[in-house]
Amino acid sequence: MATSPFIDGFKLILASQSARRAALLTQAGFPFVVRPSEIPELRAPAETAFEYVSRLAVEKAAAIGAAPNEGILAADTTVVLMDCGAELILEKPADVAEATAMIEALSGGVHSVLTGVCFRWQNRQWVHVEETKVEFSSLSSEEIREYVASGEPFDKAGGYGIQGLASRYIPRIEGCYFNVVGLPVHQVSRLFALAGVLSRA
Repeated sequence: MATSPFIDGFKLILASQSARRAALLTQAGFPFVVRPSEIPELRAPAETAFEYVSRLAVEKAAAIGAAPNEGILAADTTVVLMDCGAELILEKPADVAEATAMIEALSGGVHSVLTGVCFRWQNRQWVHVEETKVEFSSLSSEEIREYVASGEPFDKAGGYGIQGLASRYIPRIEGCYFNVVGLPVHQVSRLFALAGVLSRA
């Protein structure tokens, strides 16, 4: 069994049901327990995408009760497309029409993926927002139809999964790949270090 990177007695709580975030933490060697929070994901009037994901991460972490030895990790990811100078936030599509419209909007352009991360430990919190630029190739109507029909878009912000079938449509990114999947692991580890929960051994 791998040695925990955390200090003795520390227990990490992941305030998310995301299988992708859980997989990324596991791959990075961070043991955790899932205790999802239920926070309405509603953007406030005039709230920027950066402010939105940051606030949701903080609210999700704050919604989870924690014992003295428990630290809470929460995150929120969204896709942002600039449309005539305004931010267009693309969250999880509700149906085929919405998923199709999202991929059509992303096709042939560059968008941002923002993930807000909050780590709460002993009445303190550390917050970070990570941005990754993602380029999409131009897709035909048939390619979009086939991708949406695969079912992959429906539980993902922006309607696509970079780690899945959509990888064939993404020629390059600028920034953290894992952020696009759902959790900027390096920054999460940095927050753990700042909080002092990583073992020095």
